[in-house]
Amino acid sequence: MAFSPAEATVDRSSPVPLYYQLAQQLEAAIESGDLARGTQLGNEIALADQLGLSRPTVRRAIGYLVDRGLLVRKRGVGTQVVQPRVRRPLELTSLFDDLTGGDQDPTTEVLSLHEQPAPDLVARSLALAEGAPVAVLERLRYARGEPLAVLRNYLPADLVPLSAEALERTGLYQLMRAAGIRLHLATQTVGARCATAAEARLLRDRKGGALLTMQRTAYDDTGRAVEFGNHYYRASLYSFEFVLSSQR
Repeated sequence: MAFSPAEATVDRSSPVPLYYQLAQQLEAAIESGDLARGTQLGNEIALADQLGLSRPTVRRAIGYLVDRGLLVRKRGVGTQVVQPRVRRPLELTSLFDDLTGGDQDPTTEVLSLHEQPAPDLVARSLALAEGAPVAVLERLRYARGEPLAVLRNYLPADLVPLSAEALERTGLYQLMRAAGIRLHLATQTVGARCATAAEARLLRDRKGGALLTMQRTAYDDTGRAVEFGNHYYRASLYSFEFVLSSQR
């Protein structure tokens, strides 16, 4: 049964702010799919009356979720649920694995697949001779039908057989594992920048929209560099998740 925002409950004796209690329940319903994409929330006055909360409390809860990319306010339409943002842990996994595990229904469009001499940065990252042949694949990854990321990867040319058909069915790391390559560790750099017009068209976003970027070199269990990736993601739908621990 679908979740209604009016069903949310708050504990007035809790030290947790009321707006945050409401926001957390709405976020959980969006993430689980109980509040489906496109669902319209009641107006703030009606919702505040139904919940017995003040309008500023409800407005702050909704604003919090708008800032997190889970709700959008549209003039003349009201507040709507948008696709939940994908949170990706910084682990040695592929985006396909993470989306599959998160019930995000990933699909892939292969934009290009070819072989070329390695550019300088790629050759250095993969410890190859300058100009050595590399396989280059560029894919557009979707989550629940929405374009999420453009993935450009370079591999030593003779590392693993690749085809557009296989890459549309499954993830690159699954194909590598099937070929007997045991991924062990990676170095990774995360950044941010604005989308070019061409990138925005691919991702159905606006020119200058925020992108998260990731550059990764992955190594197998023998220490050999087996993949260099250069990816960018729609920041409105995607985030990286860090787990931090104290050093004693």
